[in-house]
Amino acid sequence: MDSEFTVLQPRLVAKGFHQRARLDYDETFNPVVKPPTVCIILSLAAHHHWSLRQLDAPRAWFERFTSHLLAIGFFASVVDLSLFVLRRNGVFLYLLLYVDDIILTGNSSFAITDLSSQLASNFELKDLSPLRYFLRLQVDSTIGGLFVHQRKYITDLLSKFHMVDCKSTPTPFVSSQKLLTSAGDVLADPTPYRSLVGALQYATFTRPDITFTVNHVCQFMHSPTSLHLVVAKRILRYLKGSIDLGILFQPGPLHLTAFTDADWAGDPNDRRSTTGLAIFLGHNPITWLSKKQHTVSRSSTEAEYRSLAAELAWIRQVLCDMGLFLSKAPVIWCDNTSALALASNLVFHGRIKHIEVDYHFVRKRVELLYGPIPNVLLFKQRVKRGVYGGKYKDLEEEMRCEEHESLPRIGSEESSFCPFNKRFPSFPHW
Repeated sequence: MDSEFTVLQPRLVAKGFHQRARLDYDETFNPVVKPPTVCIILSLAAHHHWSLRQLDAPRAWFERFTSHLLAIGFFASVVDLSLFVLRRNGVFLYLLLYVDDIILTGNSSFAITDLSSQLASNFELKDLSPLRYFLRLQVDSTIGGLFVHQRKYITDLLSKFHMVDCKSTPTPFVSSQKLLTSAGDVLADPTPYRSLVGALQYATFTRPDITFTVNHVCQFMHSPTSLHLVVAKRILRYLKGSIDLGILFQPGPLHLTAFTDADWAGDPNDRRSTTGLAIFLGHNPITWLSKKQHTVSRSSTEAEYRSLAAELAWIRQVLCDMGLFLSKAPVIWCDNTSALALASNLVFHGRIKHIEVDYHFVRKRVELLYGPIPNVLLFKQRVKRGVYGGKYKDLEEEMRCEEHESLPRIGSEESSFCPFNKRFPSFPHW
């Protein structure tokens, strides 16, 4: 098994004596690499058909290792210090470092092998061959690209919370249900709820279809009730019925497309709005989120504009650090009426003076397409809110969710058949 232990290594944990047996004794925490960076690396590898090499090394070596990388020509990304880039004589190498796990890829297999040998001569490295299991993500090479899923992680999650034999449900959330802070009886011990919700957050790494619901249940961590626990367990029931779903990274045009929307005062508890966002690099989703805005506002235009532009600017900086320059500005699809009105009116008036700086910040970095998004692409009823069961399959296809068993593997009898053009037409189509 790719997920089995190969080396036992000690780890120093500050105040580890606070952990309790059979509760959180086996849990450890480290700074994690940003998920969009991992998705960008996987997307580029699928696009260029690059090999992905995984290395394992001892801990407590970060400073020495990074110094060595800088000495041999690598430089660290400005916005993600876990990403190291080497550009020399037409050779591009990308090294992603997470504690003691390393992903190495690039446009030259010879350079990758040479770098692995060089690092092995200076450090105690173990070559784990092609990337299969990284940060609890399972990576399968298919004839159409890279399929990334968390089947094992979700299976372990169901077992941990005694939900292996539960009845599955077609959707993770009932869209007509509005959770209140005071609904239900307060749990005597909120620890299991917090543990469950925390574990579900990591499942959103490859499951954008549960992003909204997980964000929703995270808002009751301070005082969860029995009703909140039922909603959280419903997510597990949905994951059981869709355990084979994951993200398919496949070749496509290298341009950024973003979809955003925000409701207005949608939370009945504090009347704050929720913003939904999904960004694609070509056909591949590289980041998605559902986030409640920090303040109550009469209009979501200001918060929606600035948060989206900042996210896109961060991704463009990562691509710039990697030596990839987009031929055109990112495209934002938005159905916010006030945002479209501002985009089409170049004259500012006094009532919007407070957002003039943010407005120019956005206009300089992105291209805003005027007009509403077609109904099939409205994230107002997808990522930002729950959706009805009949439309949830549409969401899965829009976000490139595919079933594990339906993808032909490289070298298999079905490798001559490629279903992606049928299941995944050029995106978007309007």
